[in-house]
Amino acid sequence: MTPRRALALLVLTPLLYVLLGTPYASAHTELVTSSPANGAELKRAPEHLTLTFDEPVEVADVRVMTLDGDRLPVSLVPGHKGEVVRAALGHPADGAFAVVWSVVDEEDGHASSGRLDFGVGAPADRDRGDEAAPAPSPLVRKGLVAARWAGYLSLALFVGGLAFVTLLWPRGAHEPRARALLGLAWTCGLLTSVAGIGLQGAYATLGSLRDTVRAETYADVLTAEPGVVLAARVLLWVLAAVVLSALLQGGPRTSRSPGWRVGALAVCLGLLRATGMAGHNSEGSEPTWGAVADLVHLLGVSLWVGGLVMLAVAVLPRRRAGELAAVVPGYARLAATGVAGIVAAGLVLAWQVVGSYDALLHTSYGRLLLLKTAVLGVVLLAALASRQWVRTRLDLAVLLRGDAAAVRPFGYSVAAETGLVLVVLAVTSLLVTTHPGQ
Repeated sequence: MTPRRALALLVLTPLLYVLLGTPYASAHTELVTSSPANGAELKRAPEHLTLTFDEPVEVADVRVMTLDGDRLPVSLVPGHKGEVVRAALGHPADGAFAVVWSVVDEEDGHASSGRLDFGVGAPADRDRGDEAAPAPSPLVRKGLVAARWAGYLSLALFVGGLAFVTLLWPRGAHEPRARALLGLAWTCGLLTSVAGIGLQGAYATLGSLRDTVRAETYADVLTAEPGVVLAARVLLWVLAAVVLSALLQGGPRTSRSPGWRVGALAVCLGLLRATGMAGHNSEGSEPTWGAVADLVHLLGVSLWVGGLVMLAVAVLPRRRAGELAAVVPGYARLAATGVAGIVAAGLVLAWQVVGSYDALLHTSYGRLLLLKTAVLGVVLLAALASRQWVRTRLDLAVLLRGDAAAVRPFGYSVAAETGLVLVVLAVTSLLVTTHPGQ
């Protein structure tokens, strides 16, 4: 095999993995039973604690620790399908004692955890309160949400911005604001993907913010299945640098090149798919439909949001009548297509992940989903105002050669739409770190 073919194989492997790989349907891993049971009052101290989960687990993904922070040895129990693990307790002293457990879901990297209390020759501690249950560090969770928000925004700006320049505004490849926006989107996308690996590792192991920069944390994440997706996403951002560099150097001629368009499409679809594989779309009875709907959903958001920001930041400030006449109607049609995809795919994802009206109304995940839908509805009202301006006032703005007073209402509408979209992305980031059953 020649070096060039080997390099091509290395580049295409993560791309094919994220484009063709479909995770199996599964909810987050949960504890079913324990032996001894929580709250048990025992006559003598047990040597082992047996935990039974609702699906097979890897030993490396299960942690059992004492309240002092000592990690207990864990092994799979023979004769089962990987759902039962055993933790060696050593020789606990008589009296009340407790352990905390956590398990990382093999598919999406989410962590479940809990606490088990026992009594040996004495009553178990039943009045410990909910605050005693282990949970991820609030700072780590906020950092993970912030990284997800920045990652979603970067993805939308990069994919949507490339589509905007390629399909609607080829001259934008030479516009400094458009170039800066695409470069910023790529930089933030790469940095948040790298930082997300450390944050995911600390979140899954209930670690502190300091653990997010440790080499051991990255090593633990990258050896698990969710880590493969995260690593592929980082590599895809590296490949995106090649696509972006070619566009910025070649300008409109490159954007019209079939070879460049095929490469850009492949990398963008890979980024969209890799981002979706870290979410909840695989949960439910139809994981394939969930994966397809998530891809359509992210693509629609990117076309809408990325084009919207490119329009607000790079096109409107120029106030050139010819550009407004050529670009704005085209973006209106592109955004309408994106919104239609968002709505259709969102309905499929809601059915796939939530599954019932009761879960929609009485779980944190369902209420966040309703909040996202409500904000999205307000965004669509602002979008309708923008579309109405295009229908009734665009011709006048062109006749006035992009007069500031004529374009200003459209600019206000676009700015309001952009700000509300950032709120939608923030709620989406919270949804990704929230258990659908909570």
